[in-house]
Parts: sequence; structure tokens; C-alpha cells
Amino acid sequence: MNRRRKTIFLICFTILIIFAVFVGGAIIPETALKADFAVKNTAPSLNHIFGTDWMGRDMFLRTIKGMSTSIMIGMASSIISVIIAVLLGTLAGTLSKYTDNVVCWLIDFVMGIPHIVLLMLISFALGRGFKGVFIGIAITHWTSLARIVRGEVIQIKNEQYIKISRKMGKSSFYIMKNHIIPFVFPQAIVGGILLFPHAILHEASITFLGFGLSPESPAIGIILSESMKYILTGYWWLAFFPGLMLVIIVILFDILGENIKSLIDPYTSQE
Repeated sequence: MNRRRKTIFLICFTILIIFAVFVGGAIIPETALKADFAVKNTAPSLNHIFGTDWMGRDMFLRTIKGMSTSIMIGMASSIISVIIAVLLGTLAGTLSKYTDNVVCWLIDFVMGIPHIVLLMLISFALGRGFKGVFIGIAITHWTSLARIVRGEVIQIKNEQYIKISRKMGKSSFYIMKNHIIPFVFPQAIVGGILLFPHAILHEASITFLGFGLSPESPAIGIILSESMKYILTGYWWLAFFPGLMLVIIVILFDILGENIKSLIDPYTSQE
């Protein structure tokens, strides 16, 4: 098996696992998460592989449900961030110097504020919950990708085929749509995938701190926050397994992004 086939196999494998967690969490009914005080604080066993919490709820089901919610928020917010990054980066690199300065100032302004602080402020201002977390992540995670897109656009806007299009009377919008955006599309795909783990970690972080999803949501941040009250009493599984699942999903997204990058990179795609 050559490197290309190994890369395709890793991409399919990671997508399969992430998809299984997402769909598995989505189809778990709320009734499966109901309390059962007869089995509360049960250690991991064959009946409850992640154990149970102080209300007797199965930690495996809660963890999968929480990861599904995190993946959904990360996916939706990353798509919005990619759209913002591509539009602003393309406009900055294509239009006037004034537009470039405005976009660069906006990028520096957003990046100058710590992500967690900005996310907490936006989420709190929007009433927290799903809407607050989603909007907060979407409008704070586009900056790095926008800077990359801007650099790519500046690099190619003086290419010969761009100059020919301008001499043929093509508008800036036509050049952006037909020449520039298709060129930066692969970078946008990879950048969007690599945004997923950041979005998931930040969603879990602000939820853990109490500025994210509501306490009744089976989110990873909520689960980890609640487990802090019991971990010192010996119930280690309440934090260990949800934290481990969060790390695994983040690593899988990172692997997925790196392998897709290798597959579409012209310098490595034929290896």
C-alpha cells in the first residue's frame, strides 16, 4: 500500500469514527439518559462501560450525546467561519488598499482579544445556550484562515492569467468567482477541518466555565464541570472517560485535516 492509499484509508477511517459518534449521539433518546438512583455512582463495568454518575445516568450514553452536540456546534460554526474567512481574505487581496487595511485591522482586532474572553462575552451577551456558543465561535475563529487566504490571493493576483482576464474586460467579481476562489478552495477546506478541534475545545471550555450551553444539556463541558464536584471522592470515571473522548475526537479531526492536506497538496498528492 503506497502513501496515497494509506492517506485515503486514514481519511475514510477517521470520517467513519466521527460520523458514528455524531449519528450515535443524535439517535440516543432523552429517555435513555433518565436518572436511576438504584445504580448511582457505579464504577465502569460490562453493564455500564463508562460507569454511572450521581443520578445513575449511564456515562457512556451521556458522553456520546455530548460529543455529538459538540461536533454539531463545531461543524456549523466552522462552516460559517470558513465562509467569512474566504470572503474577507479574497476581498482584502483583490480590491483596493483601503479594503485591505480595513480587513487587516479587523483581523488584528479580533486576534488581539483572547479567544476565551471574547467567546464568553459574546455568548453571555446573546443569552448563552446553543445560539450564543454557535455565534461566538463562528465570528471569532475566521481570522487565521482569512490571513492565509489573503496571502494566497496576493500571491496569485499578479499571475499572467489574471492579467489576461483584466485586459479582456472581466470584472473583479468575475475574476474572484472564476479564478481566485477556486484557487483558495483547497486551503479553505483544510482550514475549515482544522478549525473543528479548536471550535470543539472552545465550546467545551466556555461551557465548563458556565458561559456556554445550559446545564441540562448533555454537553462535554457540562459533564466535566459537574464531575469536578465528585472526582475528589474517588469517582474518577466521571471526568476521565468524557475527557478522553474529547481528546480522541480532537486528535481525529487533526489527523483528518493533515491527511486531506497531504492528499490535495500538489507536492505530496502523487506519492
